[in-house]
Amino acid sequence: MSRRALRRLRGEQRGQEPLGPGALQFVLHDDDDAEEEGPKWWGAGAARPGAGELGVQSINIEDLEEGPVLNGERPDGLLPGAVVSGNKRRSQSGGADRQKAAEVADRAAPPERSNISGKLRKKKKKQKNKKNTTGEILENGLEDIDRILERIEDSSGFNRPGPPPLSSKKHVLYVEHRHLNPDTELKRYFGARAVLGEQRPRQRQRVYPKCTWLTTPKSTWPRYTKPGLSMRLLESKKGLSSFAFEHSEEYQQTQHKFLAAVESMEPNNIVVLLQTSPYHVDSLLQLSDACRFQEDQEMARDLVERALYSMECAFHPLFSLTSGTCRLDYRRPENRSFYLALYKQMSFLEKRGCPRTALEFCKLILSLEPDEDPLCMLLLIDHLALRARNYEYLIRLFQEWEVGTRPSLPAHRNLSQLPNFAFSVPLAYFLLSQQADLPEQELSSAREQASVLIRQALTMFPGVLLPLLEYCSVRPDASVATHRFFGPEAEISQPPALSQLVSLYLGRSHFLWKEPATVSWLEENVREVLQAVDSGDPAVGACESRRKVLYQRAPRNIHRHVVLSEVKEAVAALPPDVTTQSVMGFDPLPPLDTIYSYVRPERLSPVSHGNTIALFFRSLLPNYTMEGERLEDGGAGGPNHNQGLNRLMLAVRDMMANFHFHDVEAAREDNPEGDGEWD
Repeated sequence: MSRRALRRLRGEQRGQEPLGPGALQFVLHDDDDAEEEGPKWWGAGAARPGAGELGVQSINIEDLEEGPVLNGERPDGLLPGAVVSGNKRRSQSGGADRQKAAEVADRAAPPERSNISGKLRKKKKKQKNKKNTTGEILENGLEDIDRILERIEDSSGFNRPGPPPLSSKKHVLYVEHRHLNPDTELKRYFGARAVLGEQRPRQRQRVYPKCTWLTTPKSTWPRYTKPGLSMRLLESKKGLSSFAFEHSEEYQQTQHKFLAAVESMEPNNIVVLLQTSPYHVDSLLQLSDACRFQEDQEMARDLVERALYSMECAFHPLFSLTSGTCRLDYRRPENRSFYLALYKQMSFLEKRGCPRTALEFCKLILSLEPDEDPLCMLLLIDHLALRARNYEYLIRLFQEWEVGTRPSLPAHRNLSQLPNFAFSVPLAYFLLSQQADLPEQELSSAREQASVLIRQALTMFPGVLLPLLEYCSVRPDASVATHRFFGPEAEISQPPALSQLVSLYLGRSHFLWKEPATVSWLEENVREVLQAVDSGDPAVGACESRRKVLYQRAPRNIHRHVVLSEVKEAVAALPPDVTTQSVMGFDPLPPLDTIYSYVRPERLSPVSHGNTIALFFRSLLPNYTMEGERLEDGGAGGPNHNQGLNRLMLAVRDMMANFHFHDVEAAREDNPEGDGEWD
């Protein structure tokens, strides 16, 4: 029979024993030898046994290390009359514990505290040893599992989608999760207290939403419900995994309504649509642009973050933001919304003063399709790296993608043929040589490499120098301004595509060259280039012929990047065939080889019916619609004939109610002579 049953037979209950000299005692619970019937922890709101009477108070080992908790406070030491007894004695002696409690109470003395601390140390060492042994077992087990999976992959030839195995050097497009949060960068600048502010007291009452990396959901957002957006895995080969977003039938209907609202050129229609579908991505992005044009930057950023949250909740379990091995085809319209949402969020972060976080978003966009680079992020990544003072990353990216030092990357990406890389990389070397915490040998090597690269850039793009000095408010020497190589002819003679790239770079990054040390270093290298030109260096002629061949016409992704960047100098340099066509904010300059998964139903216009009477009523009554014009709003067959007649009668009544007859005779009496003009 159990001890609880014996106590019930005796009529005893815990906490109701008669008080004796040893009744007030602190019991040290040992997890290994604790009683089976006694709970170890009492809930925060539960009543303790023997409430209202003085019973036995239990203390856990972790709490005893810092002192017992009494009435919500933790004193520095134990009560002077407190007596501690272990559970091991109770388990050994059984029912004789109560008889020995009084004897132990009489023998209470300070030396027993040292015994308690010794027991605590032994207990702590046992727990640590147990944790270490279990940790080693888990690590060995994981290693064995990884080896088994590698053998299976080698034998079957199937590659798992997801992050690649860890190596000594991370992928050049590897994205770090902690740098996707702008608070991480702001804490480094201003401190955690200034960034968090009033968030700390609210942590106890916070709601735990779904863990996301791209944005943090806010309490002011509508309650999230799945809008019908999902992601599927298309294929996985050669260590790369291709994914695609998918729209359900309900989401497709919402997309059709959104396109109709955009064609109406009325932002209120998009607001009405978001009331029924608060997490429709394209509607959020389009309304964000409208708010940004109205100088409501806070609302614009909030809408973009909500769009990112909606798309992140639809991620495939194998889709990884950090590995750099997951691909999204820009030719699919469902994937473009994710690209544009990331780009808009990156722009907001840069304007907010978080270039390191913006650089991480830029790497993420580039990793989704690095070969095609649909948004041409290579024209921006150097600018963000310099602003974030991450010079080593920019140099590494240039070295690996220009020379092809790794077999997994293309052999040659021609980064030196882009004006932004041609000037930003030597600037990164020079700024790196200005740091005092590096060894002298590395500083001199960086300074020498910077001089070599800036001379190559000035030789290849001579039309950049004078506009750059003008942006920096620096007046060049007469020998430089009037020279045939750097003079006005150099800017005029360069191809239109090259002029567009130069305008984009100068309009975005000119302020990085305004430091006096940078200007003096640039002046030294300009004089070296002039000497090489005057001496007839063959490299000058080779660069001139290369400029005429390479920059005939800019590709479509560069035009798309210029439209999204909104740099005035670059937008003004767009060709007429781009400026004359309509550019939608939710899908600027879509690819010509778009892959459609579903097609929008055709909207029947009244002209296609060829009914003269219908056209007449349509011209008189804007509210009148013929049968079949609202197929997308109703069912598959559209409204029937009786509904069309009812709408016609309502439109006629509306027209007759709005008629106001003008009394011609009264008008003549008011103005008998007339003014000779038409009303």
